[in-house]
Amino acid sequence: MEAGPTWEPEAWDSSGGWPAPRGARAGPSLSSVLNELPSAATLRYRGPGVLPWGASGEEEEDGESNIQAMAEGAQKELGEPIPSRELPWPMQARRAHRQSHARDKVAQGSGSKVAQWALRLRRSKEKTQERLHTLQPWAWTLKRIGGQFGAGTESYFSLLRFLLLLNVLASLLKACMTLLPTWLEGMPPGPPGPDTSSPCGFYNPDPQGLVTFPTHLFSLLSGVGFLEWSPLFYGFYPPRRHLAVAYLCSVFVIGLLHLVLILHRSVSGLKQTLLAESGALTSYSHRVFSAWDFGLRGDVHVRLRHRIILYELQVELEEAVVRRQAAVRTLSQQAKEMPLVQQMPLVKLGVDYLPSIFISGVNFLLPPVFKLIAPLEGYTRSRQIVFILLRTVFLRLASLLVLLFSLWNQITCGGNAEAEECKTCGYKYKELPCWETRLGQEMYKLLIFDLLTGLAVMLLIQFPRKLLCGLCPGPLGRTVGTQEFQVPDEVLGLIYAQTVVWVGSFFCPLLPMLNTVKFLLLFYFKKFTLFSTCSPASRTFRASTVNFFFPLVLLLGLTISAVPVLYSIFLIPPSKLCGPFRGQSSIWAKIPESISSLPRITQNFLFFLGTQAFAVPLLLISSILMVYTLVLANSYGRLISELKRQIETEAQNKVFLAQRAVALSSASGAL
Repeated sequence: MEAGPTWEPEAWDSSGGWPAPRGARAGPSLSSVLNELPSAATLRYRGPGVLPWGASGEEEEDGESNIQAMAEGAQKELGEPIPSRELPWPMQARRAHRQSHARDKVAQGSGSKVAQWALRLRRSKEKTQERLHTLQPWAWTLKRIGGQFGAGTESYFSLLRFLLLLNVLASLLKACMTLLPTWLEGMPPGPPGPDTSSPCGFYNPDPQGLVTFPTHLFSLLSGVGFLEWSPLFYGFYPPRRHLAVAYLCSVFVIGLLHLVLILHRSVSGLKQTLLAESGALTSYSHRVFSAWDFGLRGDVHVRLRHRIILYELQVELEEAVVRRQAAVRTLSQQAKEMPLVQQMPLVKLGVDYLPSIFISGVNFLLPPVFKLIAPLEGYTRSRQIVFILLRTVFLRLASLLVLLFSLWNQITCGGNAEAEECKTCGYKYKELPCWETRLGQEMYKLLIFDLLTGLAVMLLIQFPRKLLCGLCPGPLGRTVGTQEFQVPDEVLGLIYAQTVVWVGSFFCPLLPMLNTVKFLLLFYFKKFTLFSTCSPASRTFRASTVNFFFPLVLLLGLTISAVPVLYSIFLIPPSKLCGPFRGQSSIWAKIPESISSLPRITQNFLFFLGTQAFAVPLLLISSILMVYTLVLANSYGRLISELKRQIETEAQNKVFLAQRAVALSSASGAL
């Protein structure tokens, strides 16, 4: 049996080219074969100092200098040192890279202190990022959920963890900027007495006489009674100058901080979405050959990774089927005044909760209709999730806006400042002596009712269905008892709850703290429900799409919530009998009044920030930076396209070389 072609032991021949096989010496040389490659026809760039395929240098020194240039140039491009054995280079190039790296280490040891400090700073930054990543709560729980129920379900719990972080930060800022100044300047005064009167009427939130337990329960659920004059609501805080400024600034600081964090999360999700939709990492070969983590230890981690890859492949297959199908397809106020309502506390509680009940009823009935429509439109599962969420979130936020509009109509007499009931004080003072607290109570009731609704659905619907599945084996039990975790509905509930908190945090300062407790309970309730009553989804969707889309919908909720809050701050007169801004023409009027007490230089600087002399240059600089970013992005896009074409050409090279190798082997066997 004749031996196959073997290779010379030398890595490079004297001419600097690749050696030819022994059995092919009589035929064409390997250099001439390499010149026939598809990439050699275009002389594509393959690294600094590298000659085209088949080219030979004039002298041995030229080849060595080219190898040295290749090693140094690649080291500059890579930025960080890579072990020589991991580089796909010839032996001499690896040796030159190793020597260059050794010289860099020597230079680094004797280099300037600035370079050493920069290196230490970079390493400390990397270590800090690693430690912060390990401190993320519920990291193992989210990984387990993603492995057992898919990345789409994991994205819901990831969003819940992110919202919990937002509420924790808001609670800390509220405690530092609102609660602490309230008690640092002395004990806040009690509620105004019943004899306290003014042109705007009187306000007495303190309950009189013996209070029964049902009344306490009613007060706890509706925010009236003993809760109305408490740190929970706006009317409790006294009219002190520093407290008023801190109270107002806390709203803007929290809004700006949440905006930055949401934008950061959406941008990071956008990178994953663009990469996924470009098709660069969505091929089956990537999932099969590059998705495994060889650092895993333990059977549990291995099984979870197996399931994650399985769900990713399932998403790819489902979306491919949908794309093929699409390619071939053709074309209350009056009720509260009734004597019956006043005499029955339970009925009065139901009347108070009528807006919340109506909103929840609409949101309970219409989303199933949207789910029936979405499959008929022929979109992929990821796109269906996006459209279902868009429709339901507009429905739910629209119902919240209707509630806010009705409250605005009650407070401002329909926007008619000359009306008889609003002419004296600028708002309907007889019915709403402290309208800010009333608005905070409505948001408080929405939050409580949303939590109670979630618990009721879990206890009265989900668990009985699971028990029915166990009691009725067979197709009937599986049909009735099988449940899937509905990601769009659950995400909609999170966004709605957070929007309510953003609207009500100005009028109910402790609402972020209550929402933190609610989200903490919700996480464990949903986790228990998921593992005990739900089965893995029959159809999955791409997590990268929703990781980008969820923050965008959250940003929409933040924008909508800013409208009523800013309108209340700038245009509606504050209550004359409660709150830190009593006696002012508007809530914002406290800020210019506080600025007027500052030194003249500070006043001029702050007023300069609001002039056109500052706004116009800022706009020009922002436009220039935006244009520069767009140009840079376009250049990167062209570079990526060029690299993709090079990858395609290299694939053609491999096919060509494989064909020639088979032909040479056949010719050698024939000889």
